[in-house]
Amino acid sequence: MQHVKSKDGVPGLRERKKQATRAALADAAVRLAAEHGAENVTVEAISSAAGVSPRTFFNYFDSHDDAFLMIDAEVGQRIRRAVREEPASLSVLDVLRDAFLAELADVAERHEVWSLRAKVFQRSPHLLVRGLGAHLAEERELTEAIAERLGYDVEHPGLYPRLVASVATAAIRTSIEDWCGRTPDVDFADVFREAFDHLASGLAAPAPVDP
Repeated sequence: MQHVKSKDGVPGLRERKKQATRAALADAAVRLAAEHGAENVTVEAISSAAGVSPRTFFNYFDSHDDAFLMIDAEVGQRIRRAVREEPASLSVLDVLRDAFLAELADVAERHEVWSLRAKVFQRSPHLLVRGLGAHLAEERELTEAIAERLGYDVEHPGLYPRLVASVATAAIRTSIEDWCGRTPDVDFADVFREAFDHLASGLAAPAPVDP
């Protein structure tokens, strides 16, 4: 399914409604799990809290656990398309930073939910395992897109494309975790860009910050 946008690149009304429904379901799942435990939360309860039917739930998520993972296959497709199609003059890290930041724009408005999600995962080891598997699969697909952009063999990309995909996805996870531990008035985009600045610098140690 294509990401429907208007001529100025802004998502159309239909796409915005889909994004809002998906976010409402994910938020409801996390809030209920934080209160009752993920294993005690049903699809029916999540759907009811989000104001939709269980049938609608399965239009957005393949399973109960997927609602907690907050993984969207269409997001991955758009990011890989950006990696393949953005101008060659841009570094691959810049392309990844901008593509991921565009997809994570709503994170800044959901500080409480992302913080609760971290607690839910701590209490539910099976979600950590499920999330790791899903992210590794996405990372492999991203590696292929990076290899294609850089002219590597897609079937045997070698170390560099794998490393770029790995550190980029690690930067995303670390940025969210770090931001969740701060006060809500800290701009997520600033934290995210700082993480990629560190990668671009070769992870050169910055000067210590006074407490």
